[in-house]
Amino acid sequence: MSKPTHVAVTISPRDAKTLETAWPFTGRADELERVRRSLTAGRGGIVVTGPAGRGKSRLVTEALRGTDRAVAAGTPETRGIPFAAFAHLLPGTVTLHDAVRVLSGVRLLLVDDAHLLDDASAALVHQLAVHGRTRLLVVAAEGVPVPGAVSRLWSGELLPRLALEPLPREETAELLTAGAGVALDPLTTDRLHRLCRGDLRLLRELLTAVRERGLLEPVPDTDRRAWRGPVPVTATVRERTAHVLDRALPGERETLERLAFAEPLPLGPDDLDDLDTGILEHLETEGLVAVDDHGATRLAHPLHGPVLRAAAGRLRARRLSRTPDRCGPALAAEEALLAQRIERADVRASRTPVGEWLAAEGEPLPARYAALRARFARLRGLLGEAAAWAREGLRTSPGDASCRDELALAAAQSGDVPSAHGGAAAAWAAAARGDLDEAVRLAAAGDPYDAVRLGAPERAAGRLTGVFAAHADALARGDGPALDEVAAQLERRGFLLFAAEAHAQAVGAHRDPGVARTARTRAVALARRCEGARTPALSGLALGELTARQRQIVTLAAAGLSNRQIAERLTLSVRTVGNHLYGAYTRLGAGDRGALPWLMELPEPQPA
Repeated sequence: MSKPTHVAVTISPRDAKTLETAWPFTGRADELERVRRSLTAGRGGIVVTGPAGRGKSRLVTEALRGTDRAVAAGTPETRGIPFAAFAHLLPGTVTLHDAVRVLSGVRLLLVDDAHLLDDASAALVHQLAVHGRTRLLVVAAEGVPVPGAVSRLWSGELLPRLALEPLPREETAELLTAGAGVALDPLTTDRLHRLCRGDLRLLRELLTAVRERGLLEPVPDTDRRAWRGPVPVTATVRERTAHVLDRALPGERETLERLAFAEPLPLGPDDLDDLDTGILEHLETEGLVAVDDHGATRLAHPLHGPVLRAAAGRLRARRLSRTPDRCGPALAAEEALLAQRIERADVRASRTPVGEWLAAEGEPLPARYAALRARFARLRGLLGEAAAWAREGLRTSPGDASCRDELALAAAQSGDVPSAHGGAAAAWAAAARGDLDEAVRLAAAGDPYDAVRLGAPERAAGRLTGVFAAHADALARGDGPALDEVAAQLERRGFLLFAAEAHAQAVGAHRDPGVARTARTRAVALARRCEGARTPALSGLALGELTARQRQIVTLAAAGLSNRQIAERLTLSVRTVGNHLYGAYTRLGAGDRGALPWLMELPEPQPA
């Protein structure tokens, strides 16, 4: 993990501060490139917006690293003082005309917290954008009032706007690993991602609290750590949830607590009769309570319930708690829903809060439910999650055969030979050993679609239906376009790993090299979402078309070396290194440097 870096951001001579960013910058490759492109010659700049904690300032800091720029920032205390944000850049008392003339000589200007600018400073930024001689990087929060002169930067199309979306789950996992210094199990990653809803400051706070309080437990037979149990109510967590914990109106806190101890179970008619409907309606109006299409009432933010439960005293918690044994009917309903989705060949993400709640709290899960959750996750290509659910079932029932099979399948399709691999996992264990003949033989005797995935569609002839039969037929005919179409159908149904494999198989079937590269791009992008999947269809995807020099440079880039460091090591110019990397990106189907470590980990093809 990188050492903490200290970035000095000067706001004024009287107010200088140092921002400590202890976690390395992770993800956001596309957004980073867009910000950098907006600041090149001939462009006027960009506005970056997003809610508090979304990572706007960190993105901007990374984009501007090593560049000369002037910096200004709004503050709540100076909103009534004209040109306060630019006081350190302007000579004494000035008019708007004078201020525009002075700052037009600045090549690059960063304006942070632009939603807090005084009116005169906001007007100045707007005029600088109109004149176009100064490149502007403007950062503003969403969900709060913004000066009209600032909002007109993007609404008036003076500058493009980049609205930061929450960090995707995969990139959140990378960030958490960097922050914790150890890999977390997928259920812990999902829980933190769900609780924080893209608020990276809160994410960092929660992980720090969990780690420092010794709540990360080792996962047996892995190098991962897991967090189960209550949410730590730190000062920051309490501050973020104060509007829930400190309700002033009589009955509101009681209602919220009762929902917290009922969720994620839907409230029945008897429960609703016991609650004050007027209070519920008021809380819904304030955005604290949500009612779904099925009439289930729950707290609107996923953090509120855990915090209310953690903050309650023991006696109150004992009175309000619904014990795990009372979750049976709701858990059975989730199990039936998942089974139905699998039967319909539709494994898109489905809301299953009961099982997630029990797992998060560290409560025992029925092995049958855990095995089904593992299977659902495996079919979606989330192999790490599948293994985690299987382990949850084995915690309760160590000898359960279904959970053991799912654990072995997840391991084998991740490229590891499981210690026990009977039953359905035998074919994939053979594939993990590199014995594809044995793998195909075992697959043909079991699940015929496994034979298709292993490259032997003739072994599944007449034994499949729907999109799986179409996959077998396209592969048997060596029809690249048909394989790509099958992959698209599989992806729409949620079968991410199957879709990645179909695109990978299409690579060798396409006659047009450009179309083959597109198929490879899609295969790599999907496989990256599959938590380390290493199946025969994915082998050899990455490095086969690179020149020797490209492979050398890509290997160094994947290890974390910068272009300049690679150039120094290989006695090349930085431009030559960049050109080789660009060519490698094109051939690999990689969109950015962040894909390289994953690509380099793909196994070499094994002989059949």
